[in-house]
Amino acid sequence: MTDYQLFTLPNGIRILHKYWPSAITHCCFIVNAGSRDELPGQEGLAHFIEHLLFKETERRNTNQILNRLELVGADLNAYTTKEYTCIHASLLNQHLERTMDLFEDILFHSTFPEDEQEKERGVILDEIASYLDQPEEAIQDDFEELLFKDHPIGQNILGTPESVGKLNSKNISEFIAANYNTGEMIFAVHGNYDFKKLVALSEKYFGPIAASYPQKNRQAPGITPPGIHIVNKPISQTHCIIGAQAYASAHQDKWGLLLLNNLLGGVGMSSRLNLEIREKHGIAYTVESNYTPLTDTGIFSIYFGTDTEKAAKASKLVHKELKRLRDQQLGTLQLHQARQKFIGQIALAEENRMSVIIAMAKSMIDFNRIDTLDEIFEKINAVTAQQLLTISNEIFDPARLVTLMFEPKQ
Repeated sequence: MTDYQLFTLPNGIRILHKYWPSAITHCCFIVNAGSRDELPGQEGLAHFIEHLLFKETERRNTNQILNRLELVGADLNAYTTKEYTCIHASLLNQHLERTMDLFEDILFHSTFPEDEQEKERGVILDEIASYLDQPEEAIQDDFEELLFKDHPIGQNILGTPESVGKLNSKNISEFIAANYNTGEMIFAVHGNYDFKKLVALSEKYFGPIAASYPQKNRQAPGITPPGIHIVNKPISQTHCIIGAQAYASAHQDKWGLLLLNNLLGGVGMSSRLNLEIREKHGIAYTVESNYTPLTDTGIFSIYFGTDTEKAAKASKLVHKELKRLRDQQLGTLQLHQARQKFIGQIALAEENRMSVIIAMAKSMIDFNRIDTLDEIFEKINAVTAQQLLTISNEIFDPARLVTLMFEPKQ
């Protein structure tokens, strides 16, 4: 039995509601358009548009947009990923209509004035410069560029100073026309509402939007050959990422790899990498692994930062743990503990209401359905030790692994 309600407007925009008896509402509007949909030379365009949505509409200036929700104590924000653009807000229940009015205005009536483009261009260039000053952040983007060489997925979401410097009104209008498909938009609400009233408000604000169904031309990436890449930078420590392309979001082994990732270097201090590299040997403050599934591929990576003289040992220990997973099948107790830990973390994450409703909206866009917690737990409990061994030998195969190291300049 589903724990949500769904309604589709005639223009294709879907309204998703998850009931929660609280005075606080969390809502989001997600568009299935991100940085991977940009044309060559226009890197950073989806993010540029996201920034400009808050600048001026046909009936509001910047101050009116920003004050519309802040004056009632609400929190408004947005972000861009490789595949989505998301606007979200947290607010008192009585201000939902005010929020829907603003969302409709900025998403469908923004004017993108030239002077605001120039201001925001400067802000984003500063953001890029700040980002590059953080090697633990910059290395992730550079790693993805290696992993998806010459493919849009590998491009930095922020773009480059060169590409951002060239973006213009024509690029903006063409991107929106090519990618803002009303059939791939969802307005999702997590709060204490009567669904019929929510549908009526949605018909009022989002119903008049003209239907638009442009077809995306997303191409799956090719496989990148393995290799070790070393880059010298003016930094004090060595930063390293080891990883490979992984399973797409609909792949049958996704849950197995999510479980493996959590066991290896996920949330908490008891992951294998943290126990071995930080607790046992004390050679890295931060060591973690991540798995991000996308619609037609995925990204698995292990990151650590350490003193340069300890980097070789840390890397050796990472490969030791990967080999252990490739060679040794988990015992019954180990598998049970790994499942229980992961299930418990997922259950606790339900307390983050905003993350929950965003994840539900994304799932509806990608799969046209949303798994309940019980269904998710069933999938995790169905993962076998043999399946994990097979996954480890595929994803952690040394012949697939790409390594990027940032080393201090001598």
